[in-house]
Amino acid sequence: MVDSGDRRNVVAYLQETFAVSVTRACQATRLSKSVYYYRSSKDDTEVEEKLSELVEIKPTRGFPYYYGRIRNEGLIWNHKRVKRVYNKMKLNLRRKRKRRLAARSKETLRPPATLNEIWSMDFMHDTLTTGRKVRILNILDDCNREALYMEPDYSHSGYSVKRAIEQIIDWRGKPTAIRCDNGPEFLSHVLVDFCSQNEIELKYIQPGKPTQNAYIERFNRSYREDVLDAYYFENLKELQEQTIIFITDYNNFHPHKSLKKMSPLKYSKQITQL
Repeated sequence: MVDSGDRRNVVAYLQETFAVSVTRACQATRLSKSVYYYRSSKDDTEVEEKLSELVEIKPTRGFPYYYGRIRNEGLIWNHKRVKRVYNKMKLNLRRKRKRRLAARSKETLRPPATLNEIWSMDFMHDTLTTGRKVRILNILDDCNREALYMEPDYSHSGYSVKRAIEQIIDWRGKPTAIRCDNGPEFLSHVLVDFCSQNEIELKYIQPGKPTQNAYIERFNRSYREDVLDAYYFENLKELQEQTIIFITDYNNFHPHKSLKKMSPLKYSKQITQL
């Protein structure tokens, strides 16, 4: 059954498309002219806003739940009025919903005072001359900006990230926290469970805010300029070999401005001797 609102839209369409009068358009749609010109004086803005709010936080619930919430919050809107607005907003139709990330809090980026306090990790992307895409997993210690791990591969998963962290822990020790974005590999239950079991906090940055992970973003820039943008790679092995050369040079000799022009490893020796 077509409601009067839809018929008004049809009348407007006929007028605009076929240049017919309101009378003929109303006759064609069997809509009374008085109904066409009628405009409700009721202001349902508050009801609409409240229903929109409830739909946003509870997208899978129906009218009985929403109306119950409204009454429990002390709003005394009539049941028929709320139902009318609910139908008008077409909330009675099945809605597609997207999975949402849990809220991420903004955290001030500060350099840790000790090693293994906070690590950062991120992925980079590039393409070989064959057209095949590769991804590089980078893990950095925020304290001395040391590159702890770099692994170019055709693909990565939560398992490969977990394995990388385990390898670093074997020779360096366990971090207190790891900062990362909201990529699927970092949200993987494999990684989340591993970190939980080992009492490692995963610090997720806010979506679309890469500057909240600025230390590794700056490192990524150096790697891209010195390796990815500097050479053509025909296969994965060539990229892996050049990455080993880069990480060795970076950790031993790169003069980092925030480390008083010292390299990551030289700075590390200084703070461990204090």
